[in-house]
Amino acid sequence: MAAGKNPAAMNCPSCGVRNSPVPANRRCVSCGATMEQLKRSISPEQDRTRRYQQEGFSVLWLFISLVVQAVLTAALVIGLPMVVGALDFEGSSGMTAAIPVWFVGGMLVGMISPGKTFIEPVVASFLIAIPTVFYLFKGQTVRTMPIFMYVILAIIGVLFTLIGSYLGERIQMGPPPKPAQ
Repeated sequence: MAAGKNPAAMNCPSCGVRNSPVPANRRCVSCGATMEQLKRSISPEQDRTRRYQQEGFSVLWLFISLVVQAVLTAALVIGLPMVVGALDFEGSSGMTAAIPVWFVGGMLVGMISPGKTFIEPVVASFLIAIPTVFYLFKGQTVRTMPIFMYVILAIIGVLFTLIGSYLGERIQMGPPPKPAQ
């Protein structure tokens, strides 16, 4: 029998990668889908709808996302103005700089996390947005924006994190598998 043509091997319904019959960790070697999903036969229509759905919530990836978002936000909003005196991310400038940082952080976590975990970066950016809003609001020397505008910008940043993490997951999964003929 030729190598790679094991008849007991299964294609993952989530990403289409060919797996050995019983992987040691009971997950797809490419995307991390559980073996129960590999054992069930599903229709192509169900496969298309399930391909992009989150499978569960991982506290570990929430913590990793929290660290990534906190480091990136602190580096840009607090650290960069300390190093480069011309940059002053005070008030609204800090919030408008934090939004793309949260997008990039969500995309990074989406690209490196196994399986489909795009909610964890969103929760992490929400938890990071709260102290960021208060830090930037309290730190502004000239009151240029009311607090509700900071909250609106934080909500926009959290939504951009969702978009970034979803794009990261799509990049990680690659193009959808071609239908079997």
